[in-house]
Amino acid sequence: MALYLRSLRPVQLRLITAIARHGKLRFAADVCGMSTPAASRMLADMETHLGTDLFERKPKGMVPTPAGAVLAKHAAKLVHDVDQMAEEFAAHLGGKGGSVRVGAVTGGALAILIPAVLDLKRVAPKVDVSLDVSSSSQLMLGLERGDYDFTLSRVGSHDYSRDFDIIPAKTESILLMVRRGHPLADAGPVALSELQDALWTMQDRGAPIRHALEIAFHEEGIDLPETMIKTASVVAIMALLRDSDIIAVVTQEVADLLLSPPYSADLALLETVRPIAIEPYYVLCPKDRLISPAATRLLDLVKDRIDRG
Repeated sequence: MALYLRSLRPVQLRLITAIARHGKLRFAADVCGMSTPAASRMLADMETHLGTDLFERKPKGMVPTPAGAVLAKHAAKLVHDVDQMAEEFAAHLGGKGGSVRVGAVTGGALAILIPAVLDLKRVAPKVDVSLDVSSSSQLMLGLERGDYDFTLSRVGSHDYSRDFDIIPAKTESILLMVRRGHPLADAGPVALSELQDALWTMQDRGAPIRHALEIAFHEEGIDLPETMIKTASVVAIMALLRDSDIIAVVTQEVADLLLSPPYSADLALLETVRPIAIEPYYVLCPKDRLISPAATRLLDLVKDRIDRG
């Protein structure tokens, strides 16, 4: 008997569940997509193998026997699990379920990736999205380890074309941000030479935003400021701006986030005599790994946002 119970097919379990729920063999047969005679034969076959009646036949319908109630209770759980499996599998293949692991530099996250993730969640709310915002060097290491399905990051001088599909995303500008009460907040265009002795905060050596600023200072024939606090944390930068006359090096996307509603921070941007450009970031997707349908769907949304500018 135990062996027979373990070998029951999903359709048999579904029939038991349907009879217990509806109390009518005809309704249960319709739910299971079979004729009433076929359902009757299947039920009779199960009762014969188990050596007991599973339902009492009464004028107003069918009522589970004690043995039938035990079987129906567990059959309902198994049927639910099978239905859940089918639903999740279909959602996975359709890109409406499963998981996505992505990473981006700050500008790429704010301008492209986060809006694309929100677009995905509107049409596929059950997708589990893991999002990291980090430096390009950390993102590239994670991408090579397989931590991400794809990233929005810079590639520097390395040739990654053999390992990744590389799609141009966006070129950013570097801006200098200060608190609203900073002495130079309303001074008009300033040269970097006027700011050399000020207190600065920027990323550590090797970061693209730091490299771009180093080039800008070099082109003006002066050294990088010696008084600085190194951090890539937007939260730390905001705290420093609140409590000092520090000059923060930020991208356009970070400036837009802080200065626009609903935040509208009490901050200002210094106007520089010469604009400071930073190398563009790209969408990088490994060539040697298949990504999930959900990741593919998010990647398509990212590409669409890039195409729309």
